[in-house]
Amino acid sequence: MKPKIFLILFAILLSHLGMAQSHIKKDKWHWNNTEQDTVAGYAQVIKVDNILYISGVVTSELTPEGIEGVYNALASSLKNYGATFQNVVKENLYTTDIETMKKHNQARKKYYNNDFPAATWVQVDRLYMESAKLEVELIAHLPK
Repeated sequence: MKPKIFLILFAILLSHLGMAQSHIKKDKWHWNNTEQDTVAGYAQVIKVDNILYISGVVTSELTPEGIEGVYNALASSLKNYGATFQNVVKENLYTTDIETMKKHNQARKKYYNNDFPAATWVQVDRLYMESAKLEVELIAHLPK
C-alpha cells in the first residue's frame, strides 16, 4: 500500500475514533442543588444544548392538591433554568388511575395557560415508588 493512501486511511480512522469517544456536555441539577441521586440512579434535570430532560415527579395523592404538588415541583425544575411551562414541548404522564386523572385534569391544565405540549398519558399497574399514583416527566426547549 502506498504511504500516502495509508496516511489518509489512518487519518480517517483516527477521526472516527475521536467522534466515537466524544462526550455530550450534560448540565445536571437535582433538588436543592444536592448531589445526583445514586440510590435510584438519576438526575432530576439534565440539560443538553438548549433541551431540558426532566425526570418524573410523583405524588401518592391523585387529588387536585396532589397534582398541583407535582406541577409545582416541575415548575421548580424549569425555573432553575429560567424556563416555564411555555417552554415544555413534551409531557409524559403515568398514572395508576387514568379516570381519576382525567376527572382532575383542570389542576394540570392551568399550568400551561392553553399552550399545551405534545403529551402521552399511560395507565400502569404501579410506579417506581410503590405508593405513587402519578408521575410526570417533561422535555422543554430553551431559547438559543
